[in-house]
Amino acid sequence: MKPYKAIFLDWDDTIGDWKTAEHKALQDIYATYRLDRLYPAFEDYLNTYKPYNLELWGMYGRGEVTKEWLQLQRFLKPIEGLPVTGEGLQELAHKMGAEFLRLTNKYFCLLPDAEEVVKYLASKYPLTIISNGFKEVQYYKFEHSGMAKYFTHLLISEEVGINKPQPGIFQIALERNGVTADEVVMVGDSYWSDIAGAKAAGIDQIWIKDERVKGLEDEGLTATYMISHLADVMKIV
Repeated sequence: MKPYKAIFLDWDDTIGDWKTAEHKALQDIYATYRLDRLYPAFEDYLNTYKPYNLELWGMYGRGEVTKEWLQLQRFLKPIEGLPVTGEGLQELAHKMGAEFLRLTNKYFCLLPDAEEVVKYLASKYPLTIISNGFKEVQYYKFEHSGMAKYFTHLLISEEVGINKPQPGIFQIALERNGVTADEVVMVGDSYWSDIAGAKAAGIDQIWIKDERVKGLEDEGLTATYMISHLADVMKIV
């Protein structure tokens, strides 16, 4: 295998189990705010929230919307049918957003094999997290994971002012590690932010492509390496 001098990793759904934390938090939001008034089943709410949230994150990654806009709109649009108007509806969405961030911290956990893989990689390479997540959430999860000591750098897009997949954030990571693009590999679960971003920066990629959530939008997409489970990283580097 190609020798590398450093490893870059995404955090959410690569090291930390964001999907589970998000799902549990949204279940609590649905119950607490009586969203059954609009959506007879939780899955109905989820099927409205998740595609719009994904769309907003794409816009955020391209620098088209602010963090504040994303945080408000992802909860505001799905509740537009509630019998509340004007500032009342926005205030409710703000409360839901704040509660959501608290709950995702509450339900945070590492993915299976994450600790083993991080320890293995840290014994061989300097490790850098590159994340688009919001800093107040990411720092909490990073510190409470017990994994912080294994990473040399933590780059959060909100702090450096550049989002994945823009190559600039990867360039900053290269500079902080004192390496060139051909000396590192990026590990991540998201093609559009992790893999496409690394490609644009000239960096090799390990795409953790979970076949259970394969979508039509993934058809024909490639990476330097494609694996199904995080533990498979240890077979490559």
